[in-house]
Amino acid sequence: MLLPGPATAAAEAPVHILTLGDSLTAGYGLPSDQAFPVKLQAALKAKGIDAVVDNGGVSGDTTAGGLARLDWTLQGNKPAYAIVELGANDGLRGLDPATTRANLDAILSKLQAAGVRVLLAGMYAPPNLGRDYGREFNAIYPALAAKHKVALYPFFLDGVAANPALNQADGMHPSAAGVDVIVERILPAVTRLIDHDG
Repeated sequence: MLLPGPATAAAEAPVHILTLGDSLTAGYGLPSDQAFPVKLQAALKAKGIDAVVDNGGVSGDTTAGGLARLDWTLQGNKPAYAIVELGANDGLRGLDPATTRANLDAILSKLQAAGVRVLLAGMYAPPNLGRDYGREFNAIYPALAAKHKVALYPFFLDGVAANPALNQADGMHPSAAGVDVIVERILPAVTRLIDHDG
């Protein structure tokens, strides 16, 4: 009888995905089982993909905060993939888009240096900050995706932003139903990211 070798064991190991984000990832205002990483993991398993999706979301986090904790997050925790969802709080606070870009640039560089394949989830600037700010901020994500040759999901809140039926009372954080829409829309991009290695 042949015992399973290392290759067999590796093939059966679950896919490890880190979600590095802010309150939108963390599941602000929701029961823990309704957060984006939990629902994404369930959606992947429903498609036959054995995945462990780590919740690396911290409410209120900016790109600077994400960068500051990335080394610690990766320490002893080596994901094969990462979904980077950061920048919403930078936009809400009107932070300099050049700083946001530099922080995300460094995050992508660190993840790639660690051998992690990345899906970059884009954000749009709040419209009240003006056209010039919006143009500069919104250009960050496609530019960095092209520079680092990583997959881009253009807008994390696609189909959910500004829809009262899919957001909590604050109008900014998705409800459980809103998270369902986010997962449904981003799922093809996540499965493509995983299949790229297959």
